[in-house]
Amino acid sequence: MAGYLLGYDVGSSSVKAALLDVDTGAPVASATSPEKEMAISAPQPGWAEQHPELWWEQVIKATRKLRPRGAAHLKRVQAVGISYQMHGLVVVDKNRRVLRPAIIWCDSRAVGIGEQAWREIGPQRCLTRLLNSPGNFTASKLKWVQLHEPEIFSRIDKVMLPGDYIALRLSGEIRTTPSGLSEAILWDYQKQGLADLLLDYYGLPGSLLPQVVPSFSVQGQVSAAAAEELGLEQGLPVAYRGGDQPNNAFSLNVLGPGEIAATAGTSGVVFAVGTRAAYDPKSRVNTFVHVNHSAALPRYGILLCLNGTGALYSWLRRLLSSGGGICDYEAMNRQAAEVPIGAGGLVVLPYGNGAERTLENRTLGALIQGLEFNLHQGPHLLRAAQEGIVFALNYGLQIMKEMGLEVRTVRAGRTNMFQSALFGEAFATVTGTPVELYNTDGAQGAARGAGLGAGIYKDFKEAFRGLKAVSSLEPEAEKIAPYQEAYERWLAALRARLAQEGRV
Repeated sequence: MAGYLLGYDVGSSSVKAALLDVDTGAPVASATSPEKEMAISAPQPGWAEQHPELWWEQVIKATRKLRPRGAAHLKRVQAVGISYQMHGLVVVDKNRRVLRPAIIWCDSRAVGIGEQAWREIGPQRCLTRLLNSPGNFTASKLKWVQLHEPEIFSRIDKVMLPGDYIALRLSGEIRTTPSGLSEAILWDYQKQGLADLLLDYYGLPGSLLPQVVPSFSVQGQVSAAAAEELGLEQGLPVAYRGGDQPNNAFSLNVLGPGEIAATAGTSGVVFAVGTRAAYDPKSRVNTFVHVNHSAALPRYGILLCLNGTGALYSWLRRLLSSGGGICDYEAMNRQAAEVPIGAGGLVVLPYGNGAERTLENRTLGALIQGLEFNLHQGPHLLRAAQEGIVFALNYGLQIMKEMGLEVRTVRAGRTNMFQSALFGEAFATVTGTPVELYNTDGAQGAARGAGLGAGIYKDFKEAFRGLKAVSSLEPEAEKIAPYQEAYERWLAALRARLAQEGRV
């Protein structure tokens, strides 16, 4: 009788769940909850919060949605894996109660704290030990809580990333991984251990951090309470966890030097794997421990992130649907494709979702430039938005190339923005890079990771049997010149905006 693997991808928009057949690696059921994007609370400008209990509620709902298609399969699940939104901060007390809403990845409140740490510890020291500026990452967010919410800070027993919290709800165990600590800027690459350098500077006790376990390992067992809520068997191994972007790369079998993955969900990411602990001197792209890293076989992920990707497109959907117009992304993509390259001179800077790393942690804000009332309609705005996202990713990709990265082929799941033929065409042509698209996603990747962590698969080759490209996109020679012209116009708008801020 066939066994199955269960993977969860806990994002800030939704939770996805996937069941994979162990023998074939093929998905047998998948579900997403909620149907519409989860709300993000912004109590003040630049803030972004979600309550961790909301994530767990959606894990339960997504799992229950699997039941009509795979109720019997759930009883034959052999291991569970977790992918999660990176860089968030979850704090709990001794009774494992959440003390405040999670400060999530696109929250900008700790930018100044990280910048001060960068100056006072020293950029070179930060880069050689942490590979990054402390920036707006989890460690700096925790320092913000200590400074601004001392009563809450005094009650913290453990600090977790979002995936650590979901693992806690599944198993009752509080643990984390080297990959997770590196994304929090709490991993010292010279020591291959906790970043005492930053903990001591911030005055944060290391005892707040969970026990560290490998990404692929049995990290706990599904508890009786979780089993009852989810319809699983008690005692199942929780055997993998990875941040959404390393996990997206893993789901595409991007594990070795020179391999590159891309995703374009709420945020847009290009993730390249290398063997060296390389860094950008300005920390505009970031280097983290990849999920398959080990001291004997080092693997680092160089990550370019654009916050305002699917977030921009979601905003446009709400805006253009408010009067009873466009209501779904497929229709938006069709309308955008009807407009010529360059969108009639309309330019969109997609920087409206918090501090952007490629802009040195600046909160620039989005910009629509060149709007002509007698020319531009909704489809022009949709096209300009898709092009603006691609141009912003290409802008960051140039930084990665400055680090010596050779970009040959990019792999991506045929999900989110890559479901748009226009977006894929623009990405391949503007970056000059062939793109291979796969029918996989983060939840499927988490399920494969669980199979490896539980020892069900003996190696990566076995875990990825059945994963095949469904299509490929090549740069279109006749479109290179018009896209380059549009990109130069976009770049001029960005430079002018940065100059206004005194950043150039």
